[in-house]
Amino acid sequence: MKSAQVYIHVPFCKRKCEYCDFLSAPMGEEARDAYVKRLIYEIKNSEWAQKGIFVPTVFLGGGTPSLLTGRQIKSIMDTLFTNFEVAEDCEITMEANPGTVTKESLKAYREAGINRLSIGLQSANNEELKALGRIHTYEEFLESYELAREEGFTNINVDLMSALPYQKIQTYRETLEKVCALKPEHISAYSLIVEEGTPFYEKYREDVARLERGEDPLVLPSEEEERLMYQDTEAYLKKWGYHRYEISNYAREGFECRHNKGYWMRYPYLGFGLGASGFTGSIRTKNTADFKEYMEKEIVPEREVIDTEAAIEEFMFLGLRMDVGISKEAFLREFHKSIEEVYGEVLSKLKEETLIFEKDDRIALTPYGRDVSNYVLAMFLR
Repeated sequence: MKSAQVYIHVPFCKRKCEYCDFLSAPMGEEARDAYVKRLIYEIKNSEWAQKGIFVPTVFLGGGTPSLLTGRQIKSIMDTLFTNFEVAEDCEITMEANPGTVTKESLKAYREAGINRLSIGLQSANNEELKALGRIHTYEEFLESYELAREEGFTNINVDLMSALPYQKIQTYRETLEKVCALKPEHISAYSLIVEEGTPFYEKYREDVARLERGEDPLVLPSEEEERLMYQDTEAYLKKWGYHRYEISNYAREGFECRHNKGYWMRYPYLGFGLGASGFTGSIRTKNTADFKEYMEKEIVPEREVIDTEAAIEEFMFLGLRMDVGISKEAFLREFHKSIEEVYGEVLSKLKEETLIFEKDDRIALTPYGRDVSNYVLAMFLR
């Protein structure tokens, strides 16, 4: 492996959101400082350190990486730059939550090499944010966003969510309008999924059951309302100059997230930190998700060999998420058989249903196919 993207996990948050099933939890300054030291140790002692691995993108996710100080972020990035060949034009993204950044911290992040921020707004409606259990208001988001601009960040993503408790079509449209007016370079728009095991699931279990029975829920938007919000997303963002390049991601020209595109194209990546995953083409790795174990025991990631069948499935359901779809030539080159040999009947069926289309070397989802993408992508799982 000559090159790989890098993901760094920061598992801290001010307060766990009730809908969140990510690996994160509130912890104090002492625990955060100890974690950073352990993370630096892991990077330094990685089997890939000092091997001349070229790094085109870095992503610091969580959790809330912006809970770390500028000094801590600089220590992490300095370690990475010392042990890997980080590209001069490397896209280095850090997730940040509104209200967790200051003028001083943003300046320090920039000096540490961070050149792209991903800010988790979710909604511009304070009542919806409260229902989500978010710790910030829309006004606090605006303050954080403006500070980031003042400190020289010219590549900012804003995360949005639809199908929220008490959310109406009109309030979602207002969120889209307010965010687009700020002209961020990138917008990620997701529909809320109420995951089992979260406080949200217990709170809205009856609503989920009603949706599954085809009945209108009590608090969550109906299927029809959720569908209209989904349609509004693309229509509004297109009007404001955002190109939809993946099912949930929109960007201005030249600002597609290179790191995330690497995931969908199965580009190798290294994962550092608690519960972080890696992918080297034929092997998937995963660190322990146990904080005590990560901090105290030797860091030996679990390894899973990816067989050809699993690799083929990943190639299809990840690649088809992008608007450009997948390349038949790339499929043949990687798996030494044509895509028709493996998925001929499936492709014919999906074409008949106008869910995919083929143009020259590429196969991609139609607009209708994107609307029912879960169904389409499931067809390639054997």
